[in-house]
Amino acid sequence: MNSGLLYRYWPAIAAACLLSLAGSANAAGLRIVTSFYPIYLATLNVARDIPGVEVINMTRPFTGCLHDYQMTPGDLVTLEKADIFVVNGAGMETFLDKAIQQVPRLKLIQASEGISLMSTAGVANPHVWVSVKLHMQQVENIAAGLERLDPDHVNLYRKNASAYLARLETLRATMHAGLQNVKTRDIITFHEAFPYFAREFGLTVVAVIEREPGSEPSARELAQAITLVKKTGVKAIFAEPQYSAKAADAIARETGASVYRLDPVVTGPMTADAYLAIMQANLQTLEQALGK
Repeated sequence: MNSGLLYRYWPAIAAACLLSLAGSANAAGLRIVTSFYPIYLATLNVARDIPGVEVINMTRPFTGCLHDYQMTPGDLVTLEKADIFVVNGAGMETFLDKAIQQVPRLKLIQASEGISLMSTAGVANPHVWVSVKLHMQQVENIAAGLERLDPDHVNLYRKNASAYLARLETLRATMHAGLQNVKTRDIITFHEAFPYFAREFGLTVVAVIEREPGSEPSARELAQAITLVKKTGVKAIFAEPQYSAKAADAIARETGASVYRLDPVVTGPMTADAYLAIMQANLQTLEQALGK
């Protein structure tokens, strides 16, 4: 091409080069988006320090559980830029079908795949990550999915997953030891987040006061809850740090029970060790509330 033609077509050539470079940069990296906090923590550990692999959480870290969560335009922008979308599954992400319709090229990993679900009134309970044992299975599912979708980094995913699973197993053993000889095993909670946790550690959820997180019981429901607490003799009721403890405090005043905070690991610091730290704090709370 002579100098005149080169000068004439230079803007188009430059634009093409920039697009090519941008495409190469995108091709060189892998962007993994997670649906919410506990899945982010698991995925962050599996993909930790792998060159060119980025993990981003779609929802804000103070969103809590995704019950009836409505996707925002910003969420769709995030998914448009994603290569892989890692979700809890088991019905937690009610918006999942919409997300797939909006971004059909997304590669999906469902962390709860293959896990046998508990149910309440015929509705499957998706809070499997609150059980350390089942969360370990989620980590394995996430690792297997990433190995399948990003085979160039198989060994790194396996190495990271093995290291994190070892730490989770240590946590699980510590929690079993700590809760083995508590004086009482009956608890009352304000959200359906803890059945898997209770089953794993031999606790009994004798009642759930509020079926939907953040909702307030009616006066009638509150009176029924007070009667139930008195009847069962339960001395510890557990609210969650993400939601108001107003109802729990009212029940405590009428029954003499004490209110404690039990964290379902749906909000917190965006750090790789956060699940371990929150669960360790839950253990200390339970030891105090249930008596050693």
